[in-house]
Amino acid sequence: METDDNKKWHWQTSKAWYGIGIYHVTLTVPSREPLLGKLVIPENDPKQAYVDRTELGDRITEEALRINRYYPEIRVIQHCLMPDHLHIIYYVTEPMDASIKSVIRGLWQGVKKIGRAYIEHSQPPFIHSELNSEKTDEEKIFTEIPFIRPMSRKGQFQTMIRYVQMNPQRLATKHLMPEFFRVQEGIEIAGRIYSGVGNADLLQRAKYMPVHVRRTMVEEAEHGDNQRLRDYMNGCVLAARQGTVMVSPFISPKEKDVMAVLLKEGLPFIYIADNGFRDYYKPQDSLFDAVAKKQVLILSPWDYDSHKNHVSRTECVEMNKMAEEICMK
Repeated sequence: METDDNKKWHWQTSKAWYGIGIYHVTLTVPSREPLLGKLVIPENDPKQAYVDRTELGDRITEEALRINRYYPEIRVIQHCLMPDHLHIIYYVTEPMDASIKSVIRGLWQGVKKIGRAYIEHSQPPFIHSELNSEKTDEEKIFTEIPFIRPMSRKGQFQTMIRYVQMNPQRLATKHLMPEFFRVQEGIEIAGRIYSGVGNADLLQRAKYMPVHVRRTMVEEAEHGDNQRLRDYMNGCVLAARQGTVMVSPFISPKEKDVMAVLLKEGLPFIYIADNGFRDYYKPQDSLFDAVAKKQVLILSPWDYDSHKNHVSRTECVEMNKMAEEICMK
């Protein structure tokens, strides 16, 4: 019979959990208190940012790094300790008898044990007053089940390595520019209510243009006539260079190509996201840098759905309609 503890674990059912693979694991302090370290930003320069570890942060990191003492098949590829969480990328070099989920379960138990010992032997100001109440135990720090994500697509590994490496710099950027990374609620446009992250001043510009590459353009290009597609994509970029704010969910590969040029040239655009903003939301990769440069506003009319993993055709049509509405406001 499955125990209550087992029911908490919602792992993907795949042979990959037992085989060779690369996995991104995150251990989090649910309260989001900076118990693991302090962010330091020398000269207010995000590129110099680093995390000064606490004793608890040191012990948690050590526990995560020594996993290959028990499982020699596992190598540590990258890790980064943050004030309230730890990122670590593991590489399983050969199939194991144990699944990676059971390995991480063991790590989680070890981390909770360290948390309990830390609380028992620490005094304020090292522990928040709430954590020193009579009800305090290790569950107060590490109740959240570790997040684990297998690397499964080409290019995903390098993207994740960069994500982990850039964590201190990006957290520092958020601290220095909170108004652009804070989720802004209640943005009304053409009768719809959006949440947004980024430069809301882009909604005050004079000219807007949707980016929507039609299927007929792509089909013509596939049959050897790419003139209309090329002219349309070039026209989008030229309009942006002249001050027009481009608006799109940037769904199709050709639309993504247009966005790549906008990002590269620092041209302004509004990005319509297919999901809402979770707690502690942080834009990924190039979109993060664009927010920091005040180049983009990310909008979404939906609440965050943690189970969402694809975009339906109905949603694509709706988001393209939203782009047109924004351009006509």
